[in-house]
Amino acid sequence: MDCRVLSVQSHVVRGYVGNKSAIFPLQVLGFEVDSINSVQFSNHTGYGHWKGQVLTADELNVLYEGIKLNNVTHYDYILTGYSRDKSFLEKVVDIIQELKKTNPSLVYVCDPVMGDQGAMYVPEDLLPVYRDKVVPLAHILTPNQFEAEVLTGKKINTKEDALKVMDLLHEMGPETVVLTSTELPSKHGDEFLVALGSQKIMQPDGTISSQKIYMDIPKVDAVFVGTGDLFAAMLLAWTRNHPRDLKTACEKTLSVMHHVIKRTFTYANEMAGPGKRPSPAQLELRMVQSKADIENPAIVVEAKVF
Repeated sequence: MDCRVLSVQSHVVRGYVGNKSAIFPLQVLGFEVDSINSVQFSNHTGYGHWKGQVLTADELNVLYEGIKLNNVTHYDYILTGYSRDKSFLEKVVDIIQELKKTNPSLVYVCDPVMGDQGAMYVPEDLLPVYRDKVVPLAHILTPNQFEAEVLTGKKINTKEDALKVMDLLHEMGPETVVLTSTELPSKHGDEFLVALGSQKIMQPDGTISSQKIYMDIPKVDAVFVGTGDLFAAMLLAWTRNHPRDLKTACEKTLSVMHHVIKRTFTYANEMAGPGKRPSPAQLELRMVQSKADIENPAIVVEAKVF
């Protein structure tokens, strides 16, 4: 497989978040990955201390001009994650539009990282850029419940609300939408998180095939960082292998997540010792140790089709 991804995300020296969370698993699955680091930090910001640099829109443009001058701008996929600057995000939009002209069949996977649990953790002026410019370009969108609500202006209180919100997001552009986490109650109790997905694909004869799925994900009692970045990268990979079967793509994606998180949780608790909460450093994803699970995940999360 000769398939090339341009990944524009954050980078950390130590640990797994942003590009560090996405590149290795994509490479393990056979993708060539070119990366632009929107920030370069010593570690993620959940530690007691962190230092680093933020890439400006002008610096992003310089890097892009360099690859353009060498005529190496043919990409099959673009993957974007965390960005906290409006002008930077607008420059990303310009780059995506240009790369789509180079390869009209390019697929854009967007994780619209803006906030969670009712609060924005990026500047609010990013929301209209995501809503009006970024989402219409995306083929695959992976918001959490809060991000889906702010993008559509609709609240999600029931499963029916979630289905309507996903339909509204489809109308904005993306043919595949996955709500990676919601606050909806699971049939299996509080130990499970509910995720939903929807795919609408235009068939050669002009008809649209659709699939809507529901997933119960086992919760783990710890705070992990970089899991959303891993999710978007794995969904990119498995939707390539199963382009018309969101159920299988999501089952493989979430099963990879489950194996990585379980291995990380077990290791972190061993390192912390009995009765102690693991530190952020101990909870860094055990990515390299999970190589076999990334390549061939045993399916442990099953998706239900509506």
